[in-house]
Amino acid sequence: MIIRSKAPLRIGLAGGGTDVSPYSDIYGGAILNATIDLYAYASLEPLHNQSIEFCIDGTDRCIKFEAQKELPLVEGFELFAGVYNRVIKQFNLPAQSFRLSSYIEAPQGSGLGTSSTLVVSLLGAFVEWLKLPLGKYDIAHLAYEIERIDLNMSGGKQDQYAATFGGINYIEFFANDRVIVNPLQLKPEVLHELEFNLLLYFTATQRLSAAIINEQVQNVKQKNEKSIEAMHNLKEQAHQMKDCLLRGELKQIGTILHFGWQNKKQMALSISNTLIDTIYQTALQNGATGGKISGAGGGGFMFFFCPNTSKIKVAHAIEILGGKVQPFKFTQQGLTTWTIHS
Repeated sequence: MIIRSKAPLRIGLAGGGTDVSPYSDIYGGAILNATIDLYAYASLEPLHNQSIEFCIDGTDRCIKFEAQKELPLVEGFELFAGVYNRVIKQFNLPAQSFRLSSYIEAPQGSGLGTSSTLVVSLLGAFVEWLKLPLGKYDIAHLAYEIERIDLNMSGGKQDQYAATFGGINYIEFFANDRVIVNPLQLKPEVLHELEFNLLLYFTATQRLSAAIINEQVQNVKQKNEKSIEAMHNLKEQAHQMKDCLLRGELKQIGTILHFGWQNKKQMALSISNTLIDTIYQTALQNGATGGKISGAGGGGFMFFFCPNTSKIKVAHAIEILGGKVQPFKFTQQGLTTWTIHS
């Protein structure tokens, strides 16, 4: 028997950063994001030899333990052990024996929510295998707690909910970890046109988001007015993006993205840099009307709204700068699990 799961990565269209505590606890946050057809996969095979094995597919990176109720956090396998430890503890289960492997269709640190999406996928495999009584909100919240509390990794709440629910969602964040996911029911032509006009671009750089997020958190704690005002504006940007999409007024998308990008750069100094600014300006000079970096910033993926068939011209112009355009399509399905009986 083999249990498999997959969860989609996401692009954050608006409101990025307002899902991070303490801002979301004090002021309430709002995000608009969309899942795309790049996935984090997990495969779990039950064993009967009193061992636990973790592997990262496509590499020779594997680690083996004796079956036990709590595993040590070994570098590179913290997410695997974190999910296992929490599942065993929360559901008061005996030590299990299994082999668990994973694969992500984008580099970690690329701004598409890879770490959180992987946690959701790993957790989904355990839910499928052990028949755990968890709904979508339960899985997303548990994934958030594993990553942010158990493993003390910096970040927000949006990625876990995007990966679990899938689709285009307007997500609201409140104090006491209360989250409301509002799926947007867009007309098919609006969805197709949005997909047609968006260009996703990998800058060929990666970054550790923790330092950027920690700077953002400190700015809120220290009541940095410039940073907090920028976050208020990003929350407003999420409202604007939601209204724009529901009304099918896509010509405004570029302007809304540009408004968000100008404010996002005010949240922390390391969100942008010379290369990112050059890519952004080059895209605008060749027909894009707005864009942003995906995720915390500092590197990884960027995307641009390219109206009136300008996407090809923009792509040629920014690929000269050393990165690569990434084809994608939106996906409506979130976390998916299944079992193969051999």
